[in-house]
Amino acid sequence: MTPQDMEARIVRYGDLRPCRTAFIDAHTPGSDQKENFTIIGGGVSESADQHVHITIPHGFNIGAAGQPPKCRNSLHSHRTAEVFFVLKGRWRFFWGRRGDAGEVVLEQGDIFDIPTGIFRGFENIGDDYGMIMAILGGDDAGGGVIWAPQVIEDAADHGLVLSEKGKLYDTKAGRSLPEGERPMPVLSEAELKTFPEPTTMQVVGGYVRRYWDLVAISDKAPARVIGETAIIRDKPGFDVDFLTRPSARTEAASHDRPAVLMPVRGHWRIGWDGGAATLAPGDTMSVPEALAYTATPSMSGEAALYRVVGTDDPAGQTWKG
Repeated sequence: MTPQDMEARIVRYGDLRPCRTAFIDAHTPGSDQKENFTIIGGGVSESADQHVHITIPHGFNIGAAGQPPKCRNSLHSHRTAEVFFVLKGRWRFFWGRRGDAGEVVLEQGDIFDIPTGIFRGFENIGDDYGMIMAILGGDDAGGGVIWAPQVIEDAADHGLVLSEKGKLYDTKAGRSLPEGERPMPVLSEAELKTFPEPTTMQVVGGYVRRYWDLVAISDKAPARVIGETAIIRDKPGFDVDFLTRPSARTEAASHDRPAVLMPVRGHWRIGWDGGAATLAPGDTMSVPEALAYTATPSMSGEAALYRVVGTDDPAGQTWKG
């Protein structure tokens, strides 16, 4: 494969194209400055304005959220897996019907495998623009987002209406629901009671892993962070590995499905028969299935990288209490 062919499968951090109207809370004060990025796959964006960088099916989606300080993403749930790792900044994740059941603060490189079926949100509590990377299970990411009722109601007060088909319409811009199409109904009280309210202690111990802990255990071989027999035992439709300088190998690896490489720290040289490319933090690279490649740090200093490869598992762990 030529370097030109592979460059088409790399999304550089500086080339990311944000969408500022991706979700129903895009006009709600406190959430109206966030930027959504859809890097691989269609994700769960509700806006026709969302740009998709790589459309090749991987069995999962890669996206990102960029937010200035004090900006938050409203409470929502997914039917498939949602995994975040922090690329830049300091973030507070919170969950529960009202967002007060539990919370955890994550720093650069920390990873959070959020169980399906729980309302969750997040906010940038750092001092600068922050970025979190997201992995969503399934090629269609489970058919969209389930919003907490108050999010839908607040959005309507600011001109945004979500259709029952999951499409967003900005009434302030003169866009109304098509004839015969109804707005997305809010969940009933009976439906809301089916969404668990786990505590901080219940969630953090099983679903959060800290960057420096992963660095410590990947000193001889890549650490399997998420997977059936991994540190976080889950089957979300993909495996997540963590590579550092000591665990990087010059021997080539290959997979029976496309692999996605996302550096957290340092610069990484990705080599294959026919060429090589260098990735920096924030870059995302899709390696074709069956292509043998090497991943090694290209400069001295700290280096860490997350690798994602799809599996046949459909959705991810649902909270069971």
